[in-house]
Amino acid sequence: MQEKELITQYQKDSRFINFFESWSTENKGNIIPINGLLGSSIPLIAACTFVKSGKSWIIIRREKEEAAYFFNDLEKLLGPQRVAFFPDSYKRPYSEQENLDNINIGLRTEVLERLSTSSKPCLIVTYPEAIAEKVISKKSLKSKKLKIKVNQFIDLNFFNENLFDLGFERVDFVELPGQFSLRGGIVDVFSFSQENPTRIEFIGNEVESLRAFSVEDQLSLEKISEITLIANIENKYVDEPRQSLLTYSQNIENIWIPNVDAIAEQIEKCYRHVENIILRHSQTKGKNDPSLLQLTKKEFRKEITEKIIIADSNQINISENNWGISPRISFAKNFPLLIKTFNTHQNNGIQIWLMYGQAQQKKRLESIIHDMSDTHIQINWVEGALHIGFEDLPGKKVVYTDHEIFEKYQKFNLRSGLNKAQVITLRELNSLQIGDYVTHIDHGIGKFGGLQKLNVQGKNQEAIKLIYKDSDLLYVSIHGLHKISKFNSKDGASPSINKLGSPAWQNLKKKTKSRVKILAYDLIKLYAKRKEAKGFSFSPDNYLQNELEGYFQYNDTPDQEKATLDVKSDMESTIPMDRLICGDVGFGKTEIAVRAAFKAVNDNKQVAILVPTTILAFQHFQTFNDRLKGFPVTIDYLNRSRSSKDIKRILNELNEGKIDIIVGTHKLASKDVKFKDLGLLIIDEEQKFGVNVKDKLKTIKVNVDTLTLTATPIPRTMQFSLMAARDLSVMNTPPENRQPIDTQIIGFNEERIRDVLDYEIRRGGQAFFIHNRVENIKEIASSLKRLLPDARIAIGHGKMKGKELEDILMDFMDSKYDILVSTTIVESGLDVPSANTMIINQAHKFGLSDLHQMRGRVGRSNKKAFCYLISPPINGLPEESRKRLQALEQFSDLGSGFKIALRDLEIRGAGDLLGGEQSGFINDLGFETYQRLLSEAVNELKHQDFKDLFENKQDGFPEIKSPCQIDTDLELLFPDSYVNFVEERLRIYRDLNKINNQNELEKFSISLEDRFGSMPKEAKELVESMKIKWLGTELGLGKIILKSGKMILHFNENEGNEPPENIITAFLKKIQENPSRYRMKQTNRLSIIIESVNSVIDAFITLQEIKNHK
Repeated sequence: MQEKELITQYQKDSRFINFFESWSTENKGNIIPINGLLGSSIPLIAACTFVKSGKSWIIIRREKEEAAYFFNDLEKLLGPQRVAFFPDSYKRPYSEQENLDNINIGLRTEVLERLSTSSKPCLIVTYPEAIAEKVISKKSLKSKKLKIKVNQFIDLNFFNENLFDLGFERVDFVELPGQFSLRGGIVDVFSFSQENPTRIEFIGNEVESLRAFSVEDQLSLEKISEITLIANIENKYVDEPRQSLLTYSQNIENIWIPNVDAIAEQIEKCYRHVENIILRHSQTKGKNDPSLLQLTKKEFRKEITEKIIIADSNQINISENNWGISPRISFAKNFPLLIKTFNTHQNNGIQIWLMYGQAQQKKRLESIIHDMSDTHIQINWVEGALHIGFEDLPGKKVVYTDHEIFEKYQKFNLRSGLNKAQVITLRELNSLQIGDYVTHIDHGIGKFGGLQKLNVQGKNQEAIKLIYKDSDLLYVSIHGLHKISKFNSKDGASPSINKLGSPAWQNLKKKTKSRVKILAYDLIKLYAKRKEAKGFSFSPDNYLQNELEGYFQYNDTPDQEKATLDVKSDMESTIPMDRLICGDVGFGKTEIAVRAAFKAVNDNKQVAILVPTTILAFQHFQTFNDRLKGFPVTIDYLNRSRSSKDIKRILNELNEGKIDIIVGTHKLASKDVKFKDLGLLIIDEEQKFGVNVKDKLKTIKVNVDTLTLTATPIPRTMQFSLMAARDLSVMNTPPENRQPIDTQIIGFNEERIRDVLDYEIRRGGQAFFIHNRVENIKEIASSLKRLLPDARIAIGHGKMKGKELEDILMDFMDSKYDILVSTTIVESGLDVPSANTMIINQAHKFGLSDLHQMRGRVGRSNKKAFCYLISPPINGLPEESRKRLQALEQFSDLGSGFKIALRDLEIRGAGDLLGGEQSGFINDLGFETYQRLLSEAVNELKHQDFKDLFENKQDGFPEIKSPCQIDTDLELLFPDSYVNFVEERLRIYRDLNKINNQNELEKFSISLEDRFGSMPKEAKELVESMKIKWLGTELGLGKIILKSGKMILHFNENEGNEPPENIITAFLKKIQENPSRYRMKQTNRLSIIIESVNSVIDAFITLQEIKNHK
């Protein structure tokens, strides 16, 4: 059953019929009160009114967040085509700097365009800051439009100039509204009135096609027949008449509002704000009269007298139009109460409507209701949950939502440009710039010198120029791109450049590979030993397990879901589990540990959780206690802050089996700790423990299930290599319904700092103030005390005595302090859900991953979190620092900033996981080269020392074959006339080099032609040459030379890579059949020479025949 059924039922309700009648007979300027509506019943009745009336409405809510949730509810009830959101133009309303948000301007433009051209009724949802901002007139809007149709004739140069006149900015690639790019006969343009940019393809001066395309991958989405391009309508400096949205939309006669007086006051507040800014900046360009830009309270009151007003504030005439809807019961995770309530409702003939956001949540609820209820409960399930449930007892209906039952935070969704801009920034970070350090697998570390055109025997070739020590140059063919990788090392350290031809690089590679092989050998041996051991097989999940998992306040991410299933199947197997879970702060690792621990306790087994610090022990104890509240589980913790009397009691209870879950530091690994029946060991941040503890753990691990957690992520590629030695779960996706952290760059302004901290304390929260210099940290704390005399302020830094620092941090976690002034010690693992504001002093001096991990300490509850980065004026900072801070400010979502910090974190994580010596090798070789050597080492061991272990086991990790390289004098390249941006051309070469199957190659060709038009001959041949490369790899070839009408095939010379017997047989057969064309040659390695191969197609057919033994 869907939301539409709910609308149909309410339209038949007598209360709605009466209300609708009074609305339809009312005069303009009159207020119709509607009382007793709560939660999402307001958008529901608004949707019913809209559908029945068939007229357009403007809906004003008190503030942006409320408007956004209201808008999302209406979208679910009516579908996205019938609802529009009208925001203000700014990223941050009324801030001092010019910070127009192109995405918001786009949404405003869409609404204005819709109102001026479409006769279809719609609902426009807005809020005071947005409606207070005046808009241009319909006449002005008309002058800012340009209509384009398929088959229309238009001069390309004239069109180009037209776009400049409309204020569009020319860029290489379109990312945001207001931009356009030109490539040959293809124009990409992003109109402010469209959700996606448009690709206009010309043949001569005729518009051949129009296609909407995606910013993320720049590929077409759908064909369209016409488009109206609209310029930026929010240029405040252009002198043109403006009017309010209410005047602009004079055809819309209906307004739905909470309270006229309250909204009028907010509009006046916005007006005063703008007036103050104009007074402060009266010397600057622009208008000096705020009433030209902003709506006044008086104007607003006058304009709404032209509309019929519905007010849902519950303040007018309580008895009239009262629906009697009450708030839903707060079940507070009490399922017996939920079942009892459902049964009561059912017995009283009340319909139960249950809305869910994810199919997983529906399954959990069905399972819990089925297991806990003796009678069948009739439920109307609805996919797509409204924001706030309600109980309509007079109407015999109750509407509940899964996120409220499980106490989860529901995130609102508005169109945002962040994801799109993020893609571009990530691409920039991974792209090669001239001067970047690169590693060539055969020649070592050099500097990237760009793409270079070379003339080889009268034919054009494109190559990558690398600069080595003493300015030696190496030109690498674009076919050899797989041998080059950007040099990445821990904390971005600069490497030393190699000398071409010197043995140093080969020696370093050799040494690393032998050490890596020893490491891999030990890991695989351990793995093999564990596979032979017998452990306890846990029972499948019961309803308690489902109940616990449903309570998790965030929706499971795909990674989290997979990791949970992997852990459970490991526990249910007879082989002892040894799984490592990697993931960034806040990605839900602890939640997986909670679920695993509860599963073990359900089977009457004990669980030990080992953590590196006293603080973490207490913190995990609190987390587990909160998550398992109400379940039959006994939890305790052991660390140096416990008294000897407590320790003695805990040890006795552990031995007797009275404690189910024990959290502790390394003391848990000592001899005097004895368990009655230990079933699961959970280790947090294993790399932080000493050798003695690790050795003790190895003995416990052999037949006890073990789960290890680490907050430093490791890359997926390394996950494949290590899969032979460890069971790994990598969590790369952040919880989607986690609140973004509002991040702002500010100067050191005492008034602003005071207001920020005061706001946090007044809403009952706590704050971090990060200052990374111990010398004057006390002065900073004194300044804060002077600004906030009543605040309770504590200081914490790494030079304090362990016990003293622990006490302060414990007290802060216990809410005995309001503000913690500290160094970066909070970066590692301090979790205080009530701390939701962080101020970082001198933020420009930190690395991106450090800033990201510190910011991850706030926003860990469902309250809105803030992070303020104090830095000198952004324009005066070095480019690197500026980019870093702006990236962090822009990517306020948990997962997006993580992607940028990922590179640094991954390298750090790989080093932590593999130990100090390997970390050194990563720094010497660069991460990608190290990764390649590790893959090779594991692969060799699988085929030699551990052949039996892996004979029948895929283990999900791919067979690694050395890629075949092509060397040719044929013209295979993307000409400048086809892709004229050098950076983009290099990126396309790199993408092409990574493709390894026909399907991906076809997609690649389609995408190229979509973006740049039909491929010229040399580009087509380059794409086709990939097939030769794959065939060569399959046939065990290391290199294929295509020159002077000949093809020379070299077999791989790596140890253990003998030429396949059947391939040699096929060659010998060819030589016998046609000795004038085929020859075999043996020097250091085996080569085969084939005559009369003049093109890529010839080469492909010849290799295909050999493969098929023809």
